Amino acid sequence: TTVEHADPLAFRSEGAPSTASIVHRHQHRWGDQGWMDRRRGTDPWTGPMSIYEVHAGSWRRDPAEPERERTFREIAPELAAYVTDLGFTHVELMPVMGHPFGGSWGYQVTSFFAPAARWGTPEDLAFLIDTLHQAGIGVILDWVPAHFPKDEWALARFDGTALYEHPDPRRGEQPDWGTYVFDHGRGGVRSFLLSSAEFWLERFHVDGLRVDAVASMLYLDYSRADGEWLPNPEGGRENLDAVSLFRALHDLVHQRHPGAMAIAEESTAWPGVSAPPVDGGLGFDAKWNMGWMHDTLAYFEREPIHRRYHHHDLTFSLHYAFSERFVLPLSHDEVVHLKGSLLNKMPGDRWQRFANLRALYGWMWAHPGKQLLFMGGELAQEGEWDHDRSIDWHVLADGDHAGVQQLVRDLNRFYADHPALWSADESPAGFEWLIGDDADQNVAAFLRRDPGGHDLVVCVANLSPVPRHRYRVGVPQLGAWRELLNTDAGHYAGSGVGNLGGVNAVDSPAHGQPASLELTIPPLGVVWLAPG
Repeated sequence: TTVEHADPLAFRSEGAPSTASIVHRHQHRWGDQGWMDRRRGTDPWTGPMSIYEVHAGSWRRDPAEPERERTFREIAPELAAYVTDLGFTHVELMPVMGHPFGGSWGYQVTSFFAPAARWGTPEDLAFLIDTLHQAGIGVILDWVPAHFPKDEWALARFDGTALYEHPDPRRGEQPDWGTYVFDHGRGGVRSFLLSSAEFWLERFHVDGLRVDAVASMLYLDYSRADGEWLPNPEGGRENLDAVSLFRALHDLVHQRHPGAMAIAEESTAWPGVSAPPVDGGLGFDAKWNMGWMHDTLAYFEREPIHRRYHHHDLTFSLHYAFSERFVLPLSHDEVVHLKGSLLNKMPGDRWQRFANLRALYGWMWAHPGKQLLFMGGELAQEGEWDHDRSIDWHVLADGDHAGVQQLVRDLNRFYADHPALWSADESPAGFEWLIGDDADQNVAAFLRRDPGGHDLVVCVANLSPVPRHRYRVGVPQLGAWRELLNTDAGHYAGSGVGNLGGVNAVDSPAHGQPASLELTIPPLGVVWLAPG
């Protein structure tokens, strides 16, 4: 039988269910020269980075046509204005590469060089990225070099044999996902994947690639039982071909596109994911901190009365926070598959759920690492994410939801204004515990400082529903400390418990510091304080 395949290198393709490739010449005239020039001279990791994760087809649909996915071009001006208003520095787009099945959310890619036709033309995607750049917003694309779907018209058995995939199913198939696994040791496959990475960086001016499912690539026994996997030539379970590919990706990104970055979605304790290859690392700029995400959500999901027995879930991440460059991800994966929305993970009555969520964000934005929030999280969306409909914009008519959105706006603004919160993310010197052991009262406090010690921010969390009055917290200097941010403030729909804008530090040492503050800490609240 004859099988017609789409061109693996096509720059444009038909939309599902059609599969033909379309001859295409890129015609977008870029207007982001200022952005690209600035990017070349900067290491994005030394600046503020707050990432808004977006699924293009379901971010904001036209209420008059709720079934229709809008194009990249249609959402561009609104997305740029919205992200600017909320103060995020980057947008991360879930996969925009061609994929036949919308329910894969883009993670089963068939077109590694063509945008998804369901969302428009290559020029439409270029217009979106250009619009974001001109608004001062960076763009990160999800990129999936691990595996591909078995659709016979695409890469599968391309010449009748295993061409892109490994011929042995113990290496060449991913049983969990029903997909083929790229043969990362084959020269042509490596060239294909690295060319794809270069294509998006060069042709579409993207500022970073978030590499999906890195753990599945690193371990030959990933999600496989004994006898279902093949060891490497040295007898181990490490996929040395994938390691080599990641190091080549590092060279490509940093030598050809200074200022761009590669971020790993990597869920294990593989050492040196964000260390340079010269030091034996994989060469990523950062990795998602899945341990922080898992432990922090586990803590916040507990009833406050039980939290004292699980205080380590709140504090453990600081044992390894400086071992890698980290992104703190509250991504799409946490609000699907019956896991519930972020709001509905929180315990208690309606007021407590909103207070817990605001406190989670206040804790997250102050914690070492760059933060990532999936769309809908900033609205305190009630329902899980559904790729077939828009996020729940209508909830903003409710003051509780609008309050969470205002909090995210303020968190991003105060975060960007304070180098203490972003300039020393990978340095233990930029962080100091003030109170790490008050499990009985569900209170924790830490200090962030910039490398020069010029900027200081103290973060104090009370994760019980009882306000704490006259609670003493040590600080490094005397004088006035102002309340920068209080997640319980009335304008966030909180109860308004706080410190009337500030408090004076007195000459009473505490927590290893020469001075201290006597604070009112709101119930289920987080307070940020700074000198001045």
